[in-house]
Amino acid sequence: MNWRRLDLNLLVVFDAVMHERSATRAAEKLNMSQPAVSQALGRLRSALGDELFVRTPEGMEPTPQATRLAPSVRQALTDLGAALESARPFEPQQVERSFTVTVNNYAALVVAPPLAAAVAREAPAVTLELRPSGTLDIAERLDRGEIDLALGSLAAPAERFSDMRLLDDRFACVLRKGHPAIDDTGVIAARDFAGLTHLEVSSTGEGTRFVDDALARLGLERRVALHAPLLATAGILAQSDMVAVLAGRAARVFAAEAPLQVLPLPIASPSLTIAMLWHRRVEDDAAHRWLRGLVRRVTRNL
Repeated sequence: MNWRRLDLNLLVVFDAVMHERSATRAAEKLNMSQPAVSQALGRLRSALGDELFVRTPEGMEPTPQATRLAPSVRQALTDLGAALESARPFEPQQVERSFTVTVNNYAALVVAPPLAAAVAREAPAVTLELRPSGTLDIAERLDRGEIDLALGSLAAPAERFSDMRLLDDRFACVLRKGHPAIDDTGVIAARDFAGLTHLEVSSTGEGTRFVDDALARLGLERRVALHAPLLATAGILAQSDMVAVLAGRAARVFAAEAPLQVLPLPIASPSLTIAMLWHRRVEDDAAHRWLRGLVRRVTRNL
């Protein structure tokens, strides 16, 4: 077939249906009518000589040829979009654009609030979509252009990605104000710390095995009485005599909103590093450079 005659808009429809597995959702995503999406698929099927998608109870199932085409189409559209965006100047105060950024729990607590405020202040027409990184395959999402930037304990997994260290932190212990284990000096001894009941926060992705190892070297052992997700931490600590070990800046976020106190750990803490990760193809994109610069300024102020 003559590829020069192929309407590139058909590939945009193909990519949307491939991603959504639904003509209806693809139409909504592209701001098109469903008949228009179906007509576009019909033209592409005719041009390629393949059914491309088959309707099933689970949605639009791609054919083997569609599956083979999908990565190349996605890459081509992403590269084209990046080229077009980088060709025009980025004026934060005027441009309408959306950025998708994934955040781990630490970045959601510590970086997201000042970043959102900075975006609203500098680029009022920009939409910022923050997504929890959780179990997402960050590299795959960056490859597919589904996210612009990832914030968390990240390092570039391959040469096609870039990363930048943003800030370091250390662990601290958090417990309620007026806790009987806190004396006038505002410190807690290792033996007293080990003797408390501990709350292990289960959803941060930050391992605290170092606490047990350090206490063991002192002939001490802690008792973890409760495992709970991060969102429950402040409420549980404020209403109990438990103690939790959290990254220092995250702990201070909770202490600013609940009657909690943040104390230095009575043992040595490893360093926590927060970085941002992006795809090299957007390295020189003006809008992306602005976003990365804004993240750097926000984290420097922390």
